[in-house]
Amino acid sequence: MKFIIAVIQPWRLDSVKEELSTVEVFRLTVSDAAGVGQQEGHTEIYRGQRHEIDLLPKKRLEIAVNDSFVQPTIEAIKRGATGSGGSKVGDGKIFVLPLENVIRISSDEEGSTAI
Repeated sequence: MKFIIAVIQPWRLDSVKEELSTVEVFRLTVSDAAGVGQQEGHTEIYRGQRHEIDLLPKKRLEIAVNDSFVQPTIEAIKRGATGSGGSKVGDGKIFVLPLENVIRISSDEEGSTAI
């Protein structure tokens, strides 16, 4: 089992969810995030004051998958996050971590059946 964390552009969330559904990945958690990487920030002027915007809005997806779903999930996220325009700086990151155990609270199932 693996735990996949993806950080993507907020406007790409719908296309990533669509791509995930094509590989039969329907269970995920989505939360708002802010961060900066190679994309860096920018400067805005608000009411005559200069403000450095260095934490840009992102969406964080968390997905627990069985081993056979790891690569299809990664590929689906990449397709949805880049779109047809090709990949560019700021599209996001994908982290894959080992997942020791999963427990479904309602039924007490554990391991890969709980995913």
